[in-house]
Amino acid sequence: MLDRMATKDPQASQLARLAGLIADETRAACLLALLDGRAWTAGELARHAGVAASTLSEHLGKLVAGGLLAEERQGRHRYVRLADARVAQLVEDLTAQVAPGADRRPRNLREAGAGSAMARGRTCYDHLAGRLGIAVTDAMTVRGLLRQDTGFALTDAGLGWFDSVGIPLDRAGRRPLARACLDWTERRPHLAGVSGAALCRHALDTGWCARIGSERAVKVTSSGEQALRELLGIEAGALR
Repeated sequence: MLDRMATKDPQASQLARLAGLIADETRAACLLALLDGRAWTAGELARHAGVAASTLSEHLGKLVAGGLLAEERQGRHRYVRLADARVAQLVEDLTAQVAPGADRRPRNLREAGAGSAMARGRTCYDHLAGRLGIAVTDAMTVRGLLRQDTGFALTDAGLGWFDSVGIPLDRAGRRPLARACLDWTERRPHLAGVSGAALCRHALDTGWCARIGSERAVKVTSSGEQALRELLGIEAGALR
């Protein structure tokens, strides 16, 4: 009995340390900001989190040491980003467990507008999310390009669709071609994985979508509306 009580799962302490890294409002704010997939300077994150640079530096050190962030230096500047797609998935999945706006109302019109823009369309690390991400996912499913009945998977037609649009898919890595990511505003899964990242990158590179300010929100441009209507049958009204 005593021996069984003394035996501990070694993963328990590791899980506790990981939870402790995220269980801080400043560090959580940094992780959420970095879901835009870009590298931020320590100064930018300090202003975003509303803390002093010295305080932020201590938090970043813990996140880097814990394997959640990667850092690089260019001259006097220190840049940090999420360590990899798995960290982004962890942060997004945890965020999906929190009802959006359940704790407070927007403080002003600017904050309300930012929230609406994020819900309409945004990047989730390296793929599209919000109503935009769901619209693309649904359209691909209806057209037989994507299957959701046995988990997310591209069909042969889906693979051909990416080739026809001119969006290359890297199949050499360990990351799945298609993965479901629970959307924290829509409460439904949107397309992630290699194909989701490739589609998002193509949308930004070709000007189908444009970033709004320094946040993760994106808007669909007029050329993007035309392309998504022609390629996936998505009407403009579903993107606004």
